[in-house]
Amino acid sequence: MHRSRLYALIVDAPRATAGAAADFWSAALGAPTHVEPTEPQFTDLLDVVPGLVTAVQAVDDAPRYHLDIETDDVEAEVDRLVTLGATPVSRWQGCQVLRAPGGHLLCVIPVASDPDLFAATARRWE
Repeated sequence: MHRSRLYALIVDAPRATAGAAADFWSAALGAPTHVEPTEPQFTDLLDVVPGLVTAVQAVDDAPRYHLDIETDDVEAEVDRLVTLGATPVSRWQGCQVLRAPGGHLLCVIPVASDPDLFAATARRWE
């Protein structure tokens, strides 16, 4: 048994345009921004959807959107999603990147949210 929940909606923007993308989404959504010094590639868009991280990520790739799913058992969640049709793409710092059947990327990450929020909102999988 493990638990998982949608953790984040990430707007991936090429590194050269990530600042402009963050400014646009901040203004479009009326969201103040925050950049954590330890993760400067992410610009958080604060309070867009309660309980859901929304951010712009500077990437060395094409612009796209991706979802992060947080879980208390990364391997079990990856296995569950692969059984549903996802394919593994890569690993990065304890996270796994998958491609959903429609071609969209998603990341499976260890629990990153407040433990009480995770406990209250995560789905339980057998």
